[in-house]
Amino acid sequence: MLSRLALLGFGNVGRALARLLLRKESELKAKYDLTFRVTGIATGKHGAAIDPDGLDLENALALVEGGGSLSALTRIPVTGPLDFIRLVPADVLFENSPVNVDTGQPAIDHLRAALERGMHAITANKGPVVHAYRELTALAQAKGRKFYFESTVMDGAPIFSLFRSALPAAQLTSFRGILNSTTNLILGRMEAGSTFDDAVHYCQEIGLAETDPSGDVDGWDASIKVAALVTVLMGIPFKPRQVDRTGIRGITAEMVSEAKTQGKRWKLVCSAEKNGNEVKGRVAPELVSPSSTLYSVEGSSSIVEFHTDTLSSLAIVEGNPGPETTAYGLLADFINAVKNR
Repeated sequence: MLSRLALLGFGNVGRALARLLLRKESELKAKYDLTFRVTGIATGKHGAAIDPDGLDLENALALVEGGGSLSALTRIPVTGPLDFIRLVPADVLFENSPVNVDTGQPAIDHLRAALERGMHAITANKGPVVHAYRELTALAQAKGRKFYFESTVMDGAPIFSLFRSALPAAQLTSFRGILNSTTNLILGRMEAGSTFDDAVHYCQEIGLAETDPSGDVDGWDASIKVAALVTVLMGIPFKPRQVDRTGIRGITAEMVSEAKTQGKRWKLVCSAEKNGNEVKGRVAPELVSPSSTLYSVEGSSSIVEFHTDTLSSLAIVEGNPGPETTAYGLLADFINAVKNR
């Protein structure tokens, strides 16, 4: 089975996906009878290219990482993202544009356009999940396609697919976890003696934190992840601004030192609890003791512990994720979308 793939966004995650596709090419063929051809790549800074016969991924990677433009490879002129989606001959769109916490745009428009053209729509972008989940899911069903987004909360860890496939008839009542890698690493480095500013700077140096780290340290990234989990797994539309949010700026070196003397640790804890049709979502620093499943989650690792009406506690831990693990979530969504077509 041949699938034609289009990549909208070719930053760290998009390039990691390209490398993973190349590495897994023979395995996809042998295990799933699945072959692929990348017919289009569009970027924000390096142009766009469409070739119905397939682009050379190695060449595209080298061109972009060398600072060149993909436009040199295109056989069809492209003027923008929506024009790219309208023109590219593809069966699957991987949408990896930057997150917009407040509206989910323009990613929602990108995914809608792909589904309307009959493509499977796969994204690592949290915005469309919290702002347009029901709309895009309904459109996908109407078109006989899939809207998947495994990479939006814990990179490649199987959260959404777990509830979609492996936990039938399980009703999620609450969850609790550490969902922001950056703040967990910052707090860990503060335990080791770094100042808050030095810990933030380190995360920026290794590419974990943005130049403006407010999305992480003020709890916005964690809040949109809480909203995504509530929206999809609890079935109640929930927005980031509905989450009771407190970041980690108020955690001082003295507070971290005092916690250590008590045998405890500060963690930015994400949680939600459902009562009937009401949900309370929260992101806030908490002191956790060694008896907590959150205590031993170190570095940039993440954890989420689910409580359902059938399983009292089920935890998923992901160790030190990066672009490669996010790319795996995209690949898994691709396989799950097309294997039963």
